[in-house]
Parts: sequence; C-alpha cells; structure tokens
Amino acid sequence: MTSSNDDSVFSVSQLTGLIKTMLEGTFPNVQLKGEISNYRPNASGHLYFVLKDSQSQISAVMFRGRAASLNFVPKDGMLVQVRGSVSVYAPRGNYQIIISSMTKAGAGDIMEMIEERKKKLAAEGLFDSSRKRKLPFFPRRIGIVTSPTGAAIRDILQITRRRNPKASAIVFPTIVQGEDAAPSIIKMIEIANAYSMCDVLIVGRGGGSLEDLLPFSDEGVVRAIAASEIPVISAVGHEIDWALSDFAADQRAPTPSAAAELAVPLLSDIEQSIEVSRNEMHESIQGKLEHLRLMLRTFTPENMELQFRHIEQPLSMRFDSARERLEQNIKDFLQDRRHFLEQCEQTLNNCNPQTIFDRGYSMVTDQDGKVVRNAASLSPGAKIKIRPAEGSISAEVLSVGQ
Repeated sequence: MTSSNDDSVFSVSQLTGLIKTMLEGTFPNVQLKGEISNYRPNASGHLYFVLKDSQSQISAVMFRGRAASLNFVPKDGMLVQVRGSVSVYAPRGNYQIIISSMTKAGAGDIMEMIEERKKKLAAEGLFDSSRKRKLPFFPRRIGIVTSPTGAAIRDILQITRRRNPKASAIVFPTIVQGEDAAPSIIKMIEIANAYSMCDVLIVGRGGGSLEDLLPFSDEGVVRAIAASEIPVISAVGHEIDWALSDFAADQRAPTPSAAAELAVPLLSDIEQSIEVSRNEMHESIQGKLEHLRLMLRTFTPENMELQFRHIEQPLSMRFDSARERLEQNIKDFLQDRRHFLEQCEQTLNNCNPQTIFDRGYSMVTDQDGKVVRNAASLSPGAKIKIRPAEGSISAEVLSVGQ
C-alpha cells in the first residue's frame, strides 16, 4: 500500500477497489446479530433490508437461492442472526453484508415495545369495536393530518377533488417522522377537534421503515385518536404496514389513497342516492294520494247511506236482542218473586192462631190471663175464660180430671 507521504493521487474507483479488497479479504465469513429494518423483498426473489442495533446499521442482501431455504418470513423489527461476507458495492461506494444463512433470534426491540403497548391500550378498551363510529355519508370538509410535502397529501387531495369537487380539504401540517413527530400529530388532532374544523379526519403518512412509522404507534397519538370527537381514518404506510393508530381509529385504510376513497364518497353516488330517495318518496306520496282518491269516490250520498246501514243494522240487531233478553230477565225475576211471596203468605196463614180457632179449637186462660196448658194447674171453683173462633166465654171449674 502507498505510504501516507506518497504524493500519488487515487481515483475514486481505485480507492474503492482498495477498500473492497481489504474488506472482502478481511471479513469473508462473519456472523451478525441485529434487527431487520426497511425490509424490501424483490420480485426476483432477492431480499434487501438493513440490519441494525441501537447505534449502527449495515445494508444487507440475501439472494434468491439462499432466501428460498428460509423457514420463516422476515419482517421489520425481527431480531435475526446471520452469517455472510462483507462486500462493497462499488457503484455507490456502500459496504454491505451478503447473507448466506439467517435464523430468527427473537422479537426485535421495537416490535416488542409496540406489542407491549398494544396490550396495555387494548386492556383499557381503546381498541373496542363498540367505540367505532360510522363515517359521515356526505362530509363537507375533510381534515388531513400529515406532512404537507409528502406524496400522501398529494394523493389524498387529488382523489378528493376527483371523487367530489364540492368537498373541501383542510390540511393540518405535521411532522411524520422522528422524535418531534408524535407531539406534532397530537397537536393537530386536538386543534381539529377544538374548533370542529372538519367532518372526518385522515391521520397518516406514506410508507417507510418500522422506525419511520413509529410515531403513529406513540401512546399519546393513540389516545388522541381514541378521544377524537371527529371520526378518524388511520392511513399509515402501504398495505403491509401497520401502526397502533389503526386499532384506535374508527376505520383503518391500507394506504392514504384508500383513506381518501373511504372518506369522500363519489359525488355521483351521492346524487344517485338522493335521486333514488326522491323517486321513492314521490312514488310513496303518489300511492297515498291515489288511495285517498279512491276512498273519496266512495263518499257519495248513496254509498254513505249504505255504509251507515251496514254499520247501523248489526248494532240495531244487537240492541233489540239485548232488550228482549232484558225484558225476559225482568219477567223471570218478577215471577220468582211472586212465587216466593205466595209461599211466604201460605206459611204465615198456616201459622195464624185465627186459622186454628176457625177449625173449632179454643184457647183457655185463667183469671190472670195465662193460657191453661194442663188441667192440673186449675182447681174446682176457679174462674176461667174460653176463647173460641168468635167471642169469649166465662166459666167456673166444677171438677178437674186427668
């Protein structure tokens, strides 16, 4: 190698070639343990990603032949152990590790943290389906909490204008990546709610690595979405990406473009729905009017009299029948009372003393007026009075017999 005091001037290619020779010769077979990030499988079958720890990262590639032997599907946040060789990609001057084998080493730190946070927030009920609200049928204002310079905002605005030009969009500009992103997102959600600035709120960003999407799994962001009085659509990354905001939102969209389609119904669909409702209402009113016309046609004097007779006749028959039953009941009652009185009269006549006297019997009383029931109660010479059916007789007892 040329000494430090050599005046030779290297070209970029020469220097890169020297570095490539040194690195590839020094690290032909190394083992690394790190967390997968920015995982990008290629259509050809090659796997591209970054291996990282808390302080550094290195680009990695696993070609199709080696990747076919994997017994698991790599994903962002997964902690893996790899074996391979260090290589330099000369066109870009980047060094990378070409992986020959890879095994899982456990859950990555970020994924583990997100899963623990997910369990905690789910236990509080922030993800319950009962909290989810329906999106408005005809939103007039669409709120968008995202970066004002990213591709996501352009896609959302374009789709909103195409689907319904009458709907307006309000952009709540925010940072979507890094340490300051979560407070910024929370602030914009709170502002939108404090002033009721929109009918539905899209919160999200375009795709990125697991670390890039991390602000949308921040506990404060999740709580702000759950507390929002405005219905929220979470639209974070691409279809394979996810964040905890997806679980707290009223609806999850796989992409920001899909969120715009969910939030903004097609104007033609709305107009068609209104037209269908108008036609149904018109037909309903016409049907009721026709029914009333048919009813009014029956209200002629002749029909009215006939209808009245149809109503009156059964009522008159019921009245006559009730009157006859009442008269008969009264007659039966009087007959029973009359018979009862006759029986009472007969009983009284049978008990009348005068009736007994009329049969020839008489009543004897002593001079004190007491009825004589036993001859032994009298003695010869006693004065007695005899009462026959008519008049009275005074007599004196001559003798008393048994």
